[in-house]
Amino acid sequence: MIRVFVNEREYIVEEGVSLQEIKYRYKSDADILIWNGFPVNNEKDFSKQVKDRDSVVLIKRGEIPSYEELESLMVARHSPGVHERVKKSTVGIAGLGGLGSTVAIALARIGIGKLILVDYDVVEPSNLNRQQYAVKHIGMYKTDAIKEVIQEINPYVDVESCRKKIDESNISILFREVHILVEAFDTAEGKRMLIENFHRYFPDKPIVSASGLAGYFSSNSMKVRKVTPYLYIIGDEENSAGHGVGLMAPRVGVAGNLQANTVLRIIMGENNP
Repeated sequence: MIRVFVNEREYIVEEGVSLQEIKYRYKSDADILIWNGFPVNNEKDFSKQVKDRDSVVLIKRGEIPSYEELESLMVARHSPGVHERVKKSTVGIAGLGGLGSTVAIALARIGIGKLILVDYDVVEPSNLNRQQYAVKHIGMYKTDAIKEVIQEINPYVDVESCRKKIDESNISILFREVHILVEAFDTAEGKRMLIENFHRYFPDKPIVSASGLAGYFSSNSMKVRKVTPYLYIIGDEENSAGHGVGLMAPRVGVAGNLQANTVLRIIMGENNP
């Protein structure tokens, strides 16, 4: 007997079993078969025998994976311990522009348990240079647009979106459930207001902020700095948007993904940058 991984699940099969038999047993209606990373297109290749620890991926075009199937794929990629902790976490994101939309998608891809997303703005054509939206989203509220994008990536992530302008009066209500908050505002004043008031209500909850991500300067200047036990700042803390120094997808994306990775590290107990 040998071990074969079909769609990341381990199965024990007899020696000499063919790819055709694997397909018949585990997903007979599959349109695409990928064997050890390579598509199998030639009919005669289906008669080839699988070997111990081979990987076979069976795909039916257009089919949404079941919750159980997607869970097994996540566990296989992340390891069970990591995935369980990620799945139990609730993360809030304040602002769904270039940073916030990038963080939301990164966390959705790793199977975060719940996202609480807050923004009051709509998608404008100028947003497409750095934000995770498409032409079809122009004119939509960002809360609705990002929810649609996440649904297409991982329909099993619990997304709670709120179309509201964040101020001192509603922070304690909007983010009372979160384990970690991501600050993704555009202005220094907004960032300061959010950080100060969030920590006034929730002094022991981490907040992951960003500062200095404009232009096309070296990404090597980006860093994660732990300011206090519960405040992290991502960016170069120097290059803000201004005349001749715009916000552009590469650096904004680097910063957003550094924020998402910092969230993941906090979830996993790695609290130092």
